[in-house]
Amino acid sequence: MMAAAMQPASAQNAQTIWQKAVQRIRSTKSYTLSYNYNGPKGELFERIPRDIKVEQVGEEVQVTRPTDRGEHRALHGLTRTLVANMIQGVTDGFEKRLEIQGVGYRAALRGRDLELALGYSHPVSIKAPDGIEFEVPQPTRIVVRGASKQQVGEVAAIIRKQRKPEPYKGKGIRYEGEYVARKVGKRA
Repeated sequence: MMAAAMQPASAQNAQTIWQKAVQRIRSTKSYTLSYNYNGPKGELFERIPRDIKVEQVGEEVQVTRPTDRGEHRALHGLTRTLVANMIQGVTDGFEKRLEIQGVGYRAALRGRDLELALGYSHPVSIKAPDGIEFEVPQPTRIVVRGASKQQVGEVAAIIRKQRKPEPYKGKGIRYEGEYVARKVGKRA
């Protein structure tokens, strides 16, 4: 409040003009249509750009664009991939597998939540968001499952971020099959 009153009138006008321009830009992006799928694994919603049409023809879902302009081609590919991921997510689901390497590093389930012992002075607890399940087949393996590909990847990245694999001994949490470039340590 105080800072706005101390600015000259021209700065205030420039700021309000900029705010109005931002509002106009936001209102021209029209994601008014939403598309949802139900399946055995749950229900997913996705906002679809107004220009792109998504139709179900028989057992196929067709995504069409109005023109071959670059913007429409990009939105067409994005929308097609999002719809395909939604269909796969509600029917089969997605999963990410993580490995824990390091002496004393382990994972355990506490109800729906995941508890990690990663060499810190305290255990790290990660709550399972709605639509996400954790599985710990072994103390050094974690499986993240869910219907939304984006949410599964995001939760797996949050888990990995708790202790990223370090390049000298390779200790930490990594995706299954991830290659960690190793470095040579100090030499005597």
